[in-house]
Order: sequence, then structure tokens, then C-alpha cells
Amino acid sequence: MAARPSTPLAAAREAAGYTQEDLAAKLNVERTTISRWERGAHLPHPWQRHSLAAALRVSLDGLDDLLRRTVQPPSTTTTTPALVASSTSRTTTAEQIVHEDGPAPEVDLIHAAIPCLRRVLDRLDLPDDGPTRSLAALRGEIIRASEDRLQSRYGSLARRLPNLIAELARAGQFGDAAGRRQATALLTLGLRAADGVAFKFGYFDVSARLIDLMRSMAQLADDSLLLAAVAYVRTETFFATGDLDTAARALERAADQVPVLGTASSLAALGTLHMRAAVVAGRAGKADLAADHLRQARRAAATVPEGVYQGTAFGPASLRIHELAVAVELSDPLGIERAAAWHPPDQLPAERRSHYYIDLARAQLALGHHEDAYQCLQAARRAAPEHTRAHPQVRESLSALLRTHNAPGCGLLDLAVWARAR
Repeated sequence: MAARPSTPLAAAREAAGYTQEDLAAKLNVERTTISRWERGAHLPHPWQRHSLAAALRVSLDGLDDLLRRTVQPPSTTTTTPALVASSTSRTTTAEQIVHEDGPAPEVDLIHAAIPCLRRVLDRLDLPDDGPTRSLAALRGEIIRASEDRLQSRYGSLARRLPNLIAELARAGQFGDAAGRRQATALLTLGLRAADGVAFKFGYFDVSARLIDLMRSMAQLADDSLLLAAVAYVRTETFFATGDLDTAARALERAADQVPVLGTASSLAALGTLHMRAAVVAGRAGKADLAADHLRQARRAAATVPEGVYQGTAFGPASLRIHELAVAVELSDPLGIERAAAWHPPDQLPAERRSHYYIDLARAQLALGHHEDAYQCLQAARRAAPEHTRAHPQVRESLSALLRTHNAPGCGLLDLAVWARAR
């Protein structure tokens, strides 16, 4: 019998000088996992892509292309779901690809959407022709997209974003100057929703590109409060690179440029920047500076009702969650104890609530409170499962908990399997 033709992914492995066994050992997976990837039966999880791309000596874009060409289209004799490239739309969708530990449709949708998003960004100034709805209708779509991001419904969001961003780009080319500015402001928020997916699932190059585009669009929209929101998001780039000094300077400069309007929106813009700056200072070990930023954020939160302003949640409850983050960064037991006595209200966006429990789990683990840490991770999962499952700190905390238990219980084991912690 003739040998089965090598798939693109298998050919890349062979070109890099690996056997399946060698590559499996390098990536700390089973050989059968490599085999499934090369047959197109499974996709690597997002946190495995960077290691796989590095091993094969290809870029993330190159790996996306290899995976897309490797996955087999469904035939009439098999029920194995796969990624299907539509010849009419030239987009790739993920249906129900089965991973080694069961279906994870939201992960597959995100993985499949990223190449589509890259193509849309490549032609943002030259969008494809297509239908373009009214600004009122597009504003409704952006509200829906922002809500999905805040509630950590990333799979649903990733499926819609490429087409929505392309439509917003088209809208920005029509109408009068005021209409184009409105469309550009909506596009900025659409790009932010995309960044919420890209950053959390490890596509840091896409995230950095989105943030640069957001800054350009906010400037074209001539919206100072939108620029403040972009500065808040931009901190992700500096967190990823560890450049805390630049992060602090960028946030302080943005705070200085927020107009003093006395409105809830302007106060929220200022407060969010100080919240973020406090976390940066805490991570840098600058307790006095972190305390100063928190005081300024409290002044803003004292007169602003909890709500979502330019895509960012701000108010007294959001501030308390950032206070916990600062206490964790500074290893402040009293601050952690105060935070542990409070629980975020259900009215807060799910993603923000899960952040609280993820940070508190890390703090409880550091204090040796292992059962409390486990309960916090379960609470994070209940609040925002997609966000919790993708968060690297969750896997780190679970791995640490597994190491501290000679005989971990079924609940901890189930949670670790669900989050793919080792």
C-alpha cells in the first residue's frame, strides 16, 4: 500500500528535523497528539501555538496557514468535523472540532477567526465591497460586541467581528465629516472588542497591531475620551513586554490629557486610567505611587455610578477589584484580607468578576490557603468560563495546587483537566 501523502503540518515538522516522538517530547504532549494535529483531526490549543510555531521555525501567521491547509474537509464517509474554507466567502469557520479532552467550540471559533481578522486588518483602508448598514444599526452591533467582550462570550464575538470590522471600515468612507467621525469611533470600539479576544488567547502580535489601529482611529474620530480608553487598553502591550516604566508614563500622560468636563464619562475616563496606573505601580513594587493613583481613582468613583464607559467598566465595585489586584502585586496581606471579605456584585460584567476571583486565588495560594484558592477558581469559572479557561494565571494556580496535594480531590482534578493545567 502506498504511503499516505504528508500533510503540510507533517512536512513542516520533517523540514524542521523532528520525528513525531521528538516534537511531542519538546512540546510536552503525547505522540498521538502530534499525529492528530497532522491528520487535521484536532487543533493545537491557543497556548500551544507559540511553542509549536517556535519548534517549526515559522511565524504565527505561517502556522495558521499550515493548520488551515492541513485540516481535511468533511467527506460523505466521515462525521469528523473540520475547518472548512469556503470558496465563495474566502473565510474559515470552526464548527465542532473535537480536541483531545472533548469539544471546545469557543476555542475553535477563535482560532479560526484570527486569520480572517488578520486579512481584514490588512485591508482596513481598502475594505471589500459589501452591504453597509446605517450608523444607528452599526452602533447597536457595537453595543452587542462590547457586551459580549465584557461578558466573556469570546466565541460568539470572534465569529462576527471580521465582517463587522470590514463593514465599519466601509461606513467610515461614506457620508459627511461628522458621519465619518462617528463611524471611525465605532470602528475603534470594534477593534477593541477584537483585542479582547486576541490578547486573552495569546495572539499578542495581533493585539499590538489592533491597539496601534485603535489609537489611529480614535485620533481620526477626534474623541478625547476614546483616546483615554485606548490608553487604558494599550497597557496590555507593556504588560506583555514587562516595560512597566513606559506603561506608567503612557497612563500618566493620558490622564493629563483627559478634559475636565465634570461629566460621568470624563470622570470615568480619568478614574480608569488611575486604576490601571495603580496596578502598574503595584507590579513595579512602588507602593506609595500605587496608593496615590488609587486615591485619585476613588475621588472619581465617589461621584460616578458603576457602569460601562467607552467600553470600560468603572465605578466603586470596579475600583475594589483593582484594589485587590494592587494588593496582590504588592503581596499586601492586609489589603488581600480586606478584599477577601467582599464579593463582586452579579451586576458587574462577568469578565471583571472573574478577574477578582483569579487574583484572589493567586493571593490565597501565596498565603497557603489552598482550599480558599480552589474555591476562588471555581467561582471564577462560574462567573466567566471562557475567560477563566483561557487565563494563564488560572493554569499556573491550578498547577501549584496540584503540586501541593498528594491526593488531589475529584473537584480539583476536574477543574485542572477543564483548564488544561499540568
